Amino acid sequence: MMPADLTNPEIAALAKQLRDKGEPFAIATVLRTLGATAAKPGAKALLDMDGTILQGWIGGGCVRGAVAKATKRALDEGQPQMVSLLPQDLLDEKGISAGDDIEGIRFARNGCPSKGSMDIFVELVLPLPELVIFGDSPVAQALARLSAQFQWAVLSGTPEAPPPQMSSSVGRMTVVATQGKNDLASLKSALASHSQFIAFVGSRRKFAALSEKLLAEGLTQTDLDRVHAPAGLSIGAVTPDEIALSIMAQLTQERRRNQRGPTERSPT
Repeated sequence: MMPADLTNPEIAALAKQLRDKGEPFAIATVLRTLGATAAKPGAKALLDMDGTILQGWIGGGCVRGAVAKATKRALDEGQPQMVSLLPQDLLDEKGISAGDDIEGIRFARNGCPSKGSMDIFVELVLPLPELVIFGDSPVAQALARLSAQFQWAVLSGTPEAPPPQMSSSVGRMTVVATQGKNDLASLKSALASHSQFIAFVGSRRKFAALSEKLLAEGLTQTDLDRVHAPAGLSIGAVTPDEIALSIMAQLTQERRRNQRGPTERSPT
């Protein structure tokens, strides 16, 4: 959920501030209520990763404990959470215990005297993954434009200075698209970074020649094996925009590699 999707101006302002700082947070939204409840459908709250409400309101202490647990669980699992709070007599009637997870819904006991029921959706808003692009070549420029559409935080890499320290733990990938200008220095800077993925825009022959120079300067073959060259998936790309598209496909593949369960398949 982006800040623009939030109608509460205080929550939207705080969400933007946290996004700009690269800090994760969660948005809890009341979806449905039955009986007497303080909060009504549509009520929202912004929570930090400890489950503390920083802005907004979704109910009192009867609700906050369950939502705090759901927020921590969402962070651990990397998945949004659905929480259904029910009074004890309704849990007993359904044969459900607090803490049960049934078809993606985690049930919790509502101990408030009002004995109302409510369903709450908890969604994580994680910092954008960082993409460091070295170079100002046409491919670099096309990739920078494309990256914004796919929710990357784009940083410019320079061989004179290392990229800034990562603002979050969501990961960083690097593409060296210098294409003949400061190739060697940019590769050295990229390899010195903490990127989980490094790609080089250029032919295998060109990277092999650069590798010999890097080995002569003290880098190891293990270092060089971290670099994917040439960058991008093989789609027959020719133009800078097409090459950028092939690189974005490769970055997306790497980004989503561990986000699918063993039985999930990509759409055909």
